Amino acid sequence: MITVGWGAATDAGLVRTLNEDSYLAERPVFVVADGMGGHAAGEVASRIVIDEFRRLAGATDLSPDDVVAAVTRANDAIVAMGNADSEQAGMGTTVTGLAMVQASGGWHWMVFNVGDSRVYRFAGGHLDQVTVDHSEVEELVATGQISRREARVHQRRNIVTRSLGTWPAPQVDSWLLPPVLGDRYLLCSDGLPTEMEDTEISLCLGAEQDPSGTARHLVERAVALGGRDNVTALVIDVFGDEASDVDEDTTPRISPAPDAERERFDA
Repeated sequence: MITVGWGAATDAGLVRTLNEDSYLAERPVFVVADGMGGHAAGEVASRIVIDEFRRLAGATDLSPDDVVAAVTRANDAIVAMGNADSEQAGMGTTVTGLAMVQASGGWHWMVFNVGDSRVYRFAGGHLDQVTVDHSEVEELVATGQISRREARVHQRRNIVTRSLGTWPAPQVDSWLLPPVLGDRYLLCSDGLPTEMEDTEISLCLGAEQDPSGTARHLVERAVALGGRDNVTALVIDVFGDEASDVDEDTTPRISPAPDAERERFDA
């Protein structure tokens, strides 16, 4: 068995009146979707993603193909609704997530992503961005035209190059990672890294054991720093049992908090 705990927080921010972010935390899937589109259509698109993934909640034999199929079904539903309602035409959403799947004869985390919402892995005191943003500024950084710091303030930083709500359906990026005792994952909409540098995100993730408190702290901090966009944070901790052990000197000291949501995945 693999025991995980999680906590989540979301806020509309200081500029927007509507929160178009949506999230799901129901084992074995954890998802953040950041909607976009006028007339509240972004909120509709992100909720379609969450409703689709909620169909996988409670699954005990999830496969990577099941996850990709859920993304595809959500995309098709968004396209169909946009075609049926002119006020929702062109709506879309990012999606990023973490799912516990059976692959290669054992449990693995499947990280998946379309758009510029992110999944980070925090382990041994180090923060790594697992996903790669599908955005114009990320392409400029990758080709050496601008620096990572310049990307944070670039005028086209909000332009995504891949999202749900397109035809044909976009390609889903994915990674398979072993569940490691002490690992902490952060799923977030782009409203969080827009306001917070990775160094501060890392400090927040390492400063507090409770995933719910950590998620609240991250969102509150992003809003305090400007809150120019909706912001959502979902923090997931791996507590153990059949999770792989790692060297004690590099294991983040994370233990289950009394008020954290906790579930076991039965192997």
